[in-house]
Amino acid sequence: MQIGITSITQARLNFLTSRPANPSPLNPLIRPSSSSSSATQTVALLDQLAQPQTTHESTKTHLSNLDKLLQKQPPPPTKHAPAQNKGTKRLFEGLDLAKGIWPQMKAMEDMSPRNLHHLQRLLSKSPDYSPRSNLSHRWRDYHGRNDWDGLLDPLDHNLRREVVRYGEFVQSAYHAFHSNPTTSADGPAMLPQHVALSDKSYKVTKNLYATSSKGLPKWVDDVAPDLGWLTQRSSWIGYVAVCDDKREIARMGRRDIVIALRGTATCLEWVENMRDFLVRLPNTNHKSNNDHNTKYKAKVECGFSSLYKTSSSLIPSLAETLVNEVTRLVESYKGETLSITVTGHSLGAALALLAANDLSTSLNSTNINGMTEEAPPIAVYSFGGPRVGNRGFADCLTSNGVKVLRVVNSRDMVTKVPGMFVSEMLDEKLRREAKANSLLDVLDNNMPWAYSHVGKELRVDSKMSPFLKPNADVGCCHDLEAYLHLVDGFLSSNCPFRSNAKRSLVRLLHEQGSNVKKLYTSKAKALNVNLDKEQMLISTCLPSPS
Repeated sequence: MQIGITSITQARLNFLTSRPANPSPLNPLIRPSSSSSSATQTVALLDQLAQPQTTHESTKTHLSNLDKLLQKQPPPPTKHAPAQNKGTKRLFEGLDLAKGIWPQMKAMEDMSPRNLHHLQRLLSKSPDYSPRSNLSHRWRDYHGRNDWDGLLDPLDHNLRREVVRYGEFVQSAYHAFHSNPTTSADGPAMLPQHVALSDKSYKVTKNLYATSSKGLPKWVDDVAPDLGWLTQRSSWIGYVAVCDDKREIARMGRRDIVIALRGTATCLEWVENMRDFLVRLPNTNHKSNNDHNTKYKAKVECGFSSLYKTSSSLIPSLAETLVNEVTRLVESYKGETLSITVTGHSLGAALALLAANDLSTSLNSTNINGMTEEAPPIAVYSFGGPRVGNRGFADCLTSNGVKVLRVVNSRDMVTKVPGMFVSEMLDEKLRREAKANSLLDVLDNNMPWAYSHVGKELRVDSKMSPFLKPNADVGCCHDLEAYLHLVDGFLSSNCPFRSNAKRSLVRLLHEQGSNVKKLYTSKAKALNVNLDKEQMLISTCLPSPS
């Protein structure tokens, strides 16, 4: 490099010295004088680049100067200042230092004081919050009235915050379960579950339990008696909450009822997940809108249906408890504008669809005090959810007016199962052709694994995060906190991760530290970030209403 630049300096000296005087501001170490020519200063700049570099700061300064020199546009030619020789431009471009050296400086730029300050805020206990906009005039749009058309790509900033907010309700369900996972032998009434909500404008009105229809053989308890709650048939799986803060109700434009459901945790829940053949839902024959001569038999996965419908001698089924509680709340707040939002992650996302279908059927047929009232709109926000049923089940939800927004990570394998590995895009393309559509109709009604997703999709990608490793493992790609991190940074499908993302990185570091880039884990240690479990109880998105 030193020999090359020296040769360049000698070869171009005669040309450069013929240019008029114009002091260069590029090199801070050269003090321009009124009598010095621009050629002399350019030579001095190149000579400095040719000198051996002794310090990191001088290296950075010289590279910065050279980059400015390469990018600087020449002034328009005048009779006193002729146009720059094209050979000089090609000569500088031939250096190609931007490719060889500049990328090595990128990490240092990411750690600039400005970016460090932003990173420190993201790693603090009190991160910045996105502003709470008034949704009263458009809440039905954000609740899916028009299937979120025009709001997903690019992602509307109000919808982004709503999606993250509902995801945090599910995180509260996870925290409540893991803080006390054991179900009492005397039933749930003897062991009330405390749920710490990040959004203080809601209050929990009912705890929800799911029961497996299968039990482990007795010899499992004999061989491994310490498994405890991992082998219990009935487990706490979520809660019902209702907004009771007047200011928040005014901001949202309605009183919101939330059902939040966690993902798989116990052994028997995993057993139910593996029962992936389709079973009929009772009284759910639905006629397709596209073909009035074809009846789709609504079917859902056997294991999901089992967890939703099974009861025990002490605990009623999840379906019974949920429908009774929501019906009670709707009657309690009759006359008010209400909405019902069901949200879940993984297994909870699957159960959320079953719950939404059940609620839409029961509420639409309910007469309150002998009078028929319009049922509250029902929306589902699911994170990393698997396929739940066939096309008939999807049509059933649609015909009942249930709106579904599925948040999907492109790297998450759970969203691609159960069923045959056929993308929804390919399925939709094949159905446009009459012959293929007829064949698919037959398969939908007879194949035990003819699954179909339902609703609109918000697709994110863990590779787009500047904080996660591009080869993040399967667990990270399915992790709920990783999902909320990706939604918080999502702008649109053709844009990078947004630079002004607000969500704290503390929980992501705690739960997925091995999948976070070393640059940021090291900086977290340098900033003395506390990653103890109690740190995870902080609100990561929502401030308390004031």
